Amino acid sequence: MERGTNETGNAERGTRNSRARSVWDPAELHYPWLEGVPSLGRPFLPSDYGAATGEIPIARVVFVECNCPPEEAGREVAFVERLAQGEPRLTGIVAFANLADSETIDRQLDALSVCHSVKGIRQNIQGQPAGFCRRHAFVEGVRKVGRRELVFDLCATHDQLREVADLVRDCPDTRFVLDHCGKPAIRDRCFEPWSAALARLAAHKNVCCKLSGLLTEAGERWRPEDLLPYATRVVECFGPERVLYASDWPVLTLAGDYRDWYGFTERVTQGWSATDRSRFYGDNAARVYGL
Repeated sequence: MERGTNETGNAERGTRNSRARSVWDPAELHYPWLEGVPSLGRPFLPSDYGAATGEIPIARVVFVECNCPPEEAGREVAFVERLAQGEPRLTGIVAFANLADSETIDRQLDALSVCHSVKGIRQNIQGQPAGFCRRHAFVEGVRKVGRRELVFDLCATHDQLREVADLVRDCPDTRFVLDHCGKPAIRDRCFEPWSAALARLAAHKNVCCKLSGLLTEAGERWRPEDLLPYATRVVECFGPERVLYASDWPVLTLAGDYRDWYGFTERVTQGWSATDRSRFYGDNAARVYGL
């Protein structure tokens, strides 16, 4: 699952931080997928995020759509914009658009493009049948996202990455961000073919990758040693110039807490230069999303 926010964080204490995350309120909008995850079926709002992150220095946050019904997508953007009035760190939105609907996609994107806070678009590939992201209407929709100078967030699972790489190849003028490292099957101790597919995707320079979601994919019995090979491979493939910090909050609460994840990323980056840490925790996201 990837429902939520992205943050931009600090490279060193006191410097700017950009992150991605999600917030939601079932009293405001409907989220059918929450019916299968009762522990998440409550409001997660900026105040909850503040309590979860504590003293971790976060300067900017990018909200990522939370998979409410398509007809509520516009209301979701308005909901987040209202929240941003009381949470100045919330500076960007990755909104939902139904790219596969060729009859309405131009109107959808035109309406979203006038919102200055909308920096990107996402329609989940995860959960769709094989071949979904290779359909002509979807590919053309992704190209239209790029023509409007918006980013397209790729939410796909490890077994879909080969098709995702073909999508990216066919949309060279669109900027992409891969969510959650392509969701490797960590609980199954499965490294290949995810690793090879990730390298194939990373060969396209218009793709960046969020280092996020690994805690969720590992499950509540995770250990840092379980996650480290996957995080290392992401950095090997994309390099520090194309890896973005993100949290998968609040979905990560199924396996741990925010401080667990942030602490793990500090372990991953502890030997990096100050420049590379600044890129990872904030500068890359600011550049890619135009914050």
